[in-house]
Amino acid sequence: MRNKLIAAFACTTALVSTGAASAADLGARYTKAPAYVEPLFNWTGFYVGGHIGGAWTNEQFINNGVGAPFGDLVPGQGYRQRGAGIMGGAQIGYNWQANNYVFGMEGTISGLDNKGTVVNTAFGAGDDIFTWRANVLATVVGRAGFAVQNNLFYIKGGYAGVNNRLNVSDTVAPSTGSGGQTHWANGWTVGAGWEYGITRNWIVGLEYNYAAFGSQTYQLGGTSGNYTFDAKPRDIQWAVVRASYKFDAPTIGRY
Repeated sequence: MRNKLIAAFACTTALVSTGAASAADLGARYTKAPAYVEPLFNWTGFYVGGHIGGAWTNEQFINNGVGAPFGDLVPGQGYRQRGAGIMGGAQIGYNWQANNYVFGMEGTISGLDNKGTVVNTAFGAGDDIFTWRANVLATVVGRAGFAVQNNLFYIKGGYAGVNNRLNVSDTVAPSTGSGGQTHWANGWTVGAGWEYGITRNWIVGLEYNYAAFGSQTYQLGGTSGNYTFDAKPRDIQWAVVRASYKFDAPTIGRY
């Protein structure tokens, strides 16, 4: 009987040792799954969208001295006036992200409602009426920014162009006549903004821009022939809210 008890105890000990070894082997072969980390927002890809906000134009026009005085302004005289209005339009671009740095190109087209009227009373009330309007603005810029997950802080700069019109009506002698002309003025622009990726593809943001333009010569008719003014939107500033849809935006997982 004693021998049987000893043999049973030895068998039980062996089974327990084998189970412990198997458990240790399983622990070595199977590890706990890593914790899930929320994917980072990826700014790379093409995007299209729209924007709306306000714009401020500082218009300048000067009699450049070619021809007789018209609008009762002697050569070198002119006016500068500021006008504001609503603006809105569309943007299209592409971003490329390297680590936290984002680079891209973007084009915009916007409609403006910036206009003004100046009355010259040199020869009586309502003598000369000058009107101007800046109504279309386009830009092509490069962008560079720094991304903090769903936030992008960026600066931009490049080309800007604007459609600008000047009209003059002079109804009181000695110089009378009327005329108007439209020109496309070329210039440059800089700006800065912030964007936020609210989903994988939808982006919203805020942006401020400044642009300056060169002069164009406007030929305006009078009773004795054409008279010329040098006119330009001396500068345009605008602030807008933006919304864009980004295509081909794979997520990047981090483990």
